[in-house]
Amino acid sequence: MNNFEFQAPTKLIFGADTISKVKDEIPKDKKILMTYGGGSIRKNGVYKQVMEALSEHTVLEFGGIEPNPKFETLMQAVEIVKKENIDFLLSVGGGSTLDGTKFIAAAAKYEGDPWEILLNGGAKIKDAIPLGDIITLPATGSEMNNGAVISKLETKEKLAFHSNFIYPKFSIIDPKTTFSLPEKQTVNGIVDTFVHTMEQYATYDVNTPLQDEWMLGLIKTLMTEAKKVLHNPNDYEARANVFWCATCGLNYWMSLGCVQDWSTHMIGHELTALYGIDHGESLAVVLTRVWKNRKNDKMNKLAKMAVEVFGANDFLPKNILADITIKKTKKFFESLGRRTKLSDYGIDKIEAAKLISERFKERNCTLGEKSNITPDEVYKILMDC
Repeated sequence: MNNFEFQAPTKLIFGADTISKVKDEIPKDKKILMTYGGGSIRKNGVYKQVMEALSEHTVLEFGGIEPNPKFETLMQAVEIVKKENIDFLLSVGGGSTLDGTKFIAAAAKYEGDPWEILLNGGAKIKDAIPLGDIITLPATGSEMNNGAVISKLETKEKLAFHSNFIYPKFSIIDPKTTFSLPEKQTVNGIVDTFVHTMEQYATYDVNTPLQDEWMLGLIKTLMTEAKKVLHNPNDYEARANVFWCATCGLNYWMSLGCVQDWSTHMIGHELTALYGIDHGESLAVVLTRVWKNRKNDKMNKLAKMAVEVFGANDFLPKNILADITIKKTKKFFESLGRRTKLSDYGIDKIEAAKLISERFKERNCTLGEKSNITPDEVYKILMDC
């Protein structure tokens, strides 16, 4: 097991009818900018609950944060923060709204070109506006971590950054807010949670048996509860379990001491930036192709997953077990209605492979837990998609 340090500064408030507690988490002397997306929080009653809870606070609003939040949109909010002397940000909505709010928090205090935050991965952030959130979509895990992913329309880029300054002070999760989610968003969130967990699990073994069991347990729970949610979208217990899986899938505690991959996400981000397909859709296309390309590196973990998650016979050769995990994972995505080929989305894989591998070459970037997924290997992976 590798050395590690762990801090979880976010207060989590989880359960039914908890949105009203937001009033106790933000001091009344704070001037709040509430951020949200396309307006679904007005339709599902969340907006009303928040405004009633904050009736004694000063609240300004900024709406219109997109899925895959755009730098250009977020900079409009940064100007409001500066002009109005905002001293607390409240994100209400899904992970994209929260990611965007994290960027707003950092950019409002950043000296220099805010796009540098993405170019240097957040390394030069020295301060940020405090923020909290009411999260309404189980997917990104952004509610309990220090990361965010932002897109730039001008250059068609999608980049991530991390900083301890952007941990939410609190996150409120009421699983009832997910009852009205469109099935597509629910499924994308399930895929995102699955792949987050796999980017931390399916690497090479560094003797982390407890972490492995946590992650495989999450995957088994997610797969079981996903079926329940799709069968009955108003099943509170199933919704709660899926949401908790999503939060734990990327709050870092399961992968302490492990090595991590993230190549599927990096390639998927390029597909979203260039072609506009949903994040969850891109992940469902790429994950198993990365596994096929790096099967020898990931053999032990994939074999263990075949036995413990998919019930394969542990006397089978490891390479066969790894193939079972690859096949069964692809089948699981397809059982959710998620397509797993680039051609399913009208994307020419030859063009995508060339464009994306060239981008990684220009950045002098290699991917994977061993940094051995070169741009040429990215080309091969995408040609298999």
